[in-house]
Amino acid sequence: MPLIGGTEQTTTVIIGTGLSGLAVAAELRRRGVDSIVVDGLDILGAGQPANTASLQRCDAADSDSLRERNEILRHLRNYAASHNMDVRSTIRAVKLTMVHGPQDNPATDGRSRQWEVHTPNGILVAEHIVLTRCAHSQLRRMLSDFGITVGHNLIAAMRAIGIYLVGVGELITPSPKEVLRQAKTVGQAISSKVYPESAPTILTGSFAIVPG
Repeated sequence: MPLIGGTEQTTTVIIGTGLSGLAVAAELRRRGVDSIVVDGLDILGAGQPANTASLQRCDAADSDSLRERNEILRHLRNYAASHNMDVRSTIRAVKLTMVHGPQDNPATDGRSRQWEVHTPNGILVAEHIVLTRCAHSQLRRMLSDFGITVGHNLIAAMRAIGIYLVGVGELITPSPKEVLRQAKTVGQAISSKVYPESAPTILTGSFAIVPG
């Protein structure tokens, strides 16, 4: 746990300690990529600087797949505990700040940027941010707050600045199987940025218990 008022550096900060957050954290762990998982962002008041944004929690109610979701979540929690993953369920992100930009070229791969995730305990600094369970309209407003123009492809625009989405549906909450698919895709994308020369050997364990 970070010191009160201190700053911690990591490769990836995952915002959301539910199914989506744990799924991508487990995928990154298997690929040798460091991450810290914290609880979702709260709403902040108006008047924040132009290069900061806040996201409200979007804990949509689970569908008929609740039982399946809970079983996968139980498996992921066991995986996190047995592999010493850094999951901070009692720490909540309250603000996200872009350290570099928006003057940077939005077409870059995001490696020139860093992000600060502010929590009551201190600041987490990372090159990659993973967001979970937030509405597309809200994300577009966030990018606008950062001074970034978004075209039709929201996901591509966010990845260009080092932000990834897992468990985020445009209209409906993704199924557990879709969440795992997204987590694998995002894990691969971040791993390729962290290890651009060669793909690292995947470490032990598996969380993909939903059949393909």
